[in-house]
Amino acid sequence: MSDERKERRIGIVGYGRLGQYLVQRILGEGSLNNLQLAFVWNRQLEKMDGAVPEHLQLQDLSQFSQRQADLIVEVAHPSITRDHGAKFLSSANFMVGSPTALADQATEKQLREASRHSGKSLYIPSGALWGGEDIQKMADRGTLKALKVTMTKHPDSFKLEGALVEHKERARSRRLVLYEGPVRALCPLAPNNVNTMAAACMAAHTLGFDGVVGVLIADPGLSDWHLVDIEVTGPTDEQSGDTFTVKTSRRNPARPGFVTGAETFASFWSSLLVCTGHGGRVYLC
Repeated sequence: MSDERKERRIGIVGYGRLGQYLVQRILGEGSLNNLQLAFVWNRQLEKMDGAVPEHLQLQDLSQFSQRQADLIVEVAHPSITRDHGAKFLSSANFMVGSPTALADQATEKQLREASRHSGKSLYIPSGALWGGEDIQKMADRGTLKALKVTMTKHPDSFKLEGALVEHKERARSRRLVLYEGPVRALCPLAPNNVNTMAAACMAAHTLGFDGVVGVLIADPGLSDWHLVDIEVTGPTDEQSGDTFTVKTSRRNPARPGFVTGAETFASFWSSLLVCTGHGGRVYLC
């Protein structure tokens, strides 16, 4: 059997809305894509009762290697990647569904080194990031000069920490910019909301978490949509003085109060299908 036809065993870490979506797609149509569910782990095991076959439920995450997964997908919380990511990479490819974890420099360095050492791939799903591969190509060529990512959502769609909690409450009556600045400082304040920005930082590796600008806006009039606006700045022509720029605007339908928009689910599934093994490196998918 060729590598392309080999059935891949997938471990899912986290059983929230996104985890449930991925599990059900693998159980329902995994055979069509040569996928098999290796395990599902969730902090609250009872949440899987009646939905995930008992033999596929992993009670102790430290025992993940016994399930011999080819790919482990984290869709739980950034702390999972910080605490277990390097261990996952010792025996499996690893897709980081919460790339805000990589805003911690020690975690990013540890995972990059683990990937190189094991030869397993560290996958960064594009999620709601539009044009990530193009951004990465510009970074590879050294032509990416600036990148700004603006995310706008209803206040109820934000799960915030620290000083941003108070800002969010003020935004219930008016549109308010909650944050504007380097993405690195924003990630621990909004770990569940700015994974798109974190993915952009990994794509724009010459700028990174300190060079990419993130803007977070709460808009009480925006109940059914998540907006992502991306502004890319490239080189300036020496003769004309004209600067290369690209601006995209993504309108993602989202139910009120939901952290993840509808189309992002399909994007994650497409990313999972790409994770077939690309060697010991970081790969945007």
